[in-house]
Amino acid sequence: METVRAGSFEIPVLYEDNHLLVVIKPANLPVQADRSGDADLLNILKGYIGEKYAKPGAVYLGLVHRLDRPVGGVMVFARTSKAASRLSEAFRTHAQDRRYLAVVEGEFDEPLALTDWLRKDGRTGMVSVADPGAPGAKEARLISRPLAHRGGLTLADVQLFTGRAHQIRVQHANAGHPLWGDMRYGHGAPGRQIALWAYRLVLEHPTRHEALRFASRPPREGAWALFDAETGAAADAGAWTDVPAPRPPR
Repeated sequence: METVRAGSFEIPVLYEDNHLLVVIKPANLPVQADRSGDADLLNILKGYIGEKYAKPGAVYLGLVHRLDRPVGGVMVFARTSKAASRLSEAFRTHAQDRRYLAVVEGEFDEPLALTDWLRKDGRTGMVSVADPGAPGAKEARLISRPLAHRGGLTLADVQLFTGRAHQIRVQHANAGHPLWGDMRYGHGAPGRQIALWAYRLVLEHPTRHEALRFASRPPREGAWALFDAETGAAADAGAWTDVPAPRPPR
């Protein structure tokens, strides 16, 4: 596995061809440039491609989905405009299987099928639950399946059916199960890394039309250390198996 190094960040490359680049995003690295002025994943990867293939001038790399800055895990980028168009449509219509591992406060034994209306404050960036149909509110749906309990915490496998900002964090907090380490919507504290990881991505190759499966386990630290065996097993299974999932109630 090739690794791209940028400052203190190490970015493993899971897959690369003429159309796609799939990597593991480290936690606390922004996906694209923001007001912080910090290094960002998109420009780091453009530099990697430009140097590796000796490409003159600007390098094309299409951003087709995002992860919050504190969240790590599997991400795919498009290396051609055709791939970007097809992948963007797949993410827009949820014609792919994206799964997350999350450690949340409290315990639950049955899957949580959560449907809420979320509204983002453009000034603060905070997302809140709103009344259905409220101005600016968008429907958000997910299923959170418990995998294990320890120390008053639950390890959950989360599947999104919509792609709203901060969706997993806000919906779990609203259900009484905020994510461990989440300072914005939970009870996080300085030095605690939020326990949310994009561990599985299954998608159709934009030109070969075959299924590609990628998986990554979260780091073995913080709340993840309590569930080391389970996160390893989830990542191993996620690399090859498809798990059918019912749609949440409307």
